[in-house]
Amino acid sequence: MSRLVGGEGLSRTHVENPLMRESLVDRDVLASTESERVFAMAPNVAVVSLGGRSIIDRGASALVPLRDEIVENHRKGQQIIVGVGTGVRGRHTLTIGLDLGIPVGGLAAVLGAVDEQNLRMVMSILAPYGGMHLIREFLGQLPMYLGSGMIPVSIGQPPYRFWEPPPEVGQHVPFNGPDVGLYHLAETIGARKMIFLKDVDGIYTDNPFRNPDAKRLPDRISVKELLAMDLPDLPIEPAALQLLQNARLVKELQIVNGLEPGNLTAALAGKEIGTIIHQ
Repeated sequence: MSRLVGGEGLSRTHVENPLMRESLVDRDVLASTESERVFAMAPNVAVVSLGGRSIIDRGASALVPLRDEIVENHRKGQQIIVGVGTGVRGRHTLTIGLDLGIPVGGLAAVLGAVDEQNLRMVMSILAPYGGMHLIREFLGQLPMYLGSGMIPVSIGQPPYRFWEPPPEVGQHVPFNGPDVGLYHLAETIGARKMIFLKDVDGIYTDNPFRNPDAKRLPDRISVKELLAMDLPDLPIEPAALQLLQNARLVKELQIVNGLEPGNLTAALAGKEIGTIIHQ
């Protein structure tokens, strides 16, 4: 409700609201903003992340079959946003940046440029079927893109750039990477699914490529249980799991082996393959 507050020869509009004189760091004030009414902008969309090192760096042998699977599901009516990671070029860039002493915020900005390279390659092979660059500043046009039969392709690195928070572990490597950015995107639009395509069948107690004794975790596991295990290695960024704990719309994510034909189709259809991490 608005009311006019005036004096002699002067008036102004004062907009009454519950937060107008409150501190936005007060715990009670923040708790009062809790609500079950959160609007989902694109509730029919599945966000599909292509791992940089695990998928994109393998080239045509991995990307072309996945391209065909994405296109086939798209033709059957699936609304899909494709996301990309940085891969080995991102690691190379980090190595040079660390050697030069570039601050963590500068490294985060540079990694976004590496993502752009992968985006353009993936977008190019999807272009004949409706692939297009999803520019985040134009996110409000997403319904138009989807309604026109397009397959938007997005970078993964979140746009913190110079505002990247200092990491808890190490001194310079950005804590928030492509998995975080794409999960942010899914949560922002209220996507129906968040699928991470990797080169493993799910989550193990350790990296199965380095440790043959690593054990596969259950097909479904809560994010609280997973974080409590404090595993030495994960196929997904821990920061993305921390976001999942507080999510309002996308309350689970799925890690799937994207190198196995048909796995993406099964995941899009709702089958519980790989590992599902839920809130």
